[in-house]
Amino acid sequence: MKYSLLGAALCFSLAIPFATAKPLDIKTESGAIRVNTIAEGLENVWSLAFLPDGKMLVTEKAGRMRIVSPDGKLSEPLQGLPKIYNQGQAGLLDVVLAPDFATSKKIYFSYSEPDAKGANSTAVSHAVLNGNKLEKVTRIFSQKPKVDSNNHYGSRLVWATDGTLFITLGERYSEKDKAQTLDNHQGKVIRINADGTIPKDNPFVKTPGALPEIWSYGHRNVQGAAINPLTKKLWTGEHGPQGGDELNIDEAAKNYGWPVITYGENYGGGKIGEGTHKQGMEQPAYKWVPSIATAGFIFYTGDKFPQWKNNILLTNLKEQTLVRLVLDGDKIVKEERLLKNELGQRLRSVIQGPDGLVYIVTDESKGKILQIAPL
Repeated sequence: MKYSLLGAALCFSLAIPFATAKPLDIKTESGAIRVNTIAEGLENVWSLAFLPDGKMLVTEKAGRMRIVSPDGKLSEPLQGLPKIYNQGQAGLLDVVLAPDFATSKKIYFSYSEPDAKGANSTAVSHAVLNGNKLEKVTRIFSQKPKVDSNNHYGSRLVWATDGTLFITLGERYSEKDKAQTLDNHQGKVIRINADGTIPKDNPFVKTPGALPEIWSYGHRNVQGAAINPLTKKLWTGEHGPQGGDELNIDEAAKNYGWPVITYGENYGGGKIGEGTHKQGMEQPAYKWVPSIATAGFIFYTGDKFPQWKNNILLTNLKEQTLVRLVLDGDKIVKEERLLKNELGQRLRSVIQGPDGLVYIVTDESKGKILQIAPL
């Protein structure tokens, strides 16, 4: 069993200089773009958040959090992270700023939390960012039960417009049937208040035997989530098995079907569940068969790419592309795959920068932060 503590001997050295890779100029259906390498030398980057001063807060799955300056220099790993389990798909995962970060200096992050018996689960903590340290680290959520598995942690964090926090979770792979019951957190989307308490209007607060944190259920492994800026609804992106990746409009109390219904099949072939439809279970807003291994996504709202306004930009791991999805209301009417042949790297997360440009991170042993700008 392997753990990672901040400041451990595995840490990289200080101040890796601005990346020297040449920009990539690429023609797309919606106009030419330039891909700039902002920073490199990171290990399996999972998430990125912009700080008010223009620096970036970055998580590496192995258990390190760093600050990256606009010129691409990497800080030493921040001190103060809790113990993190980092085998397989486990590790340090998402990070977001608190809505009141300007005054509170508080960040929220998800990670794989071990217990003394060798099991683990997704947890979420908040902490105060003070220079190169995390202080007042406070765990506000821990997925139950902990299990002996290295897979399917979910872990995307999204602030709702009312200040509550959505946490997406996986069903931990080996116990997929638990995604259909409300007495556990496996295969669920969770909604809590910023302090970890339960919102009084959560859908299962008064349901006997149900965990009151649960927002929706019947999920497999939700590694992408974002709020639609026009409708204010939560959208989530979910890994299927062999085929059947999904985008869902994720609404309170709804059952999204896994593992009873799916558009995927077992690895190596073989039917899962009862088919693709069942009464009382939701259909995806969009699906991919075969799988592209969906990861983080955003709704683009900036002005640097007016042709992308309110489009979904979605990273993926298997196809190694940035997918642009055009919406008509709640329906996706067009898909364009960008960077398909130019990068050849697993793309884990995407974020819109304060400058209106698009930033993506690569989930590779020599990971990068890339900036997409119009030409």
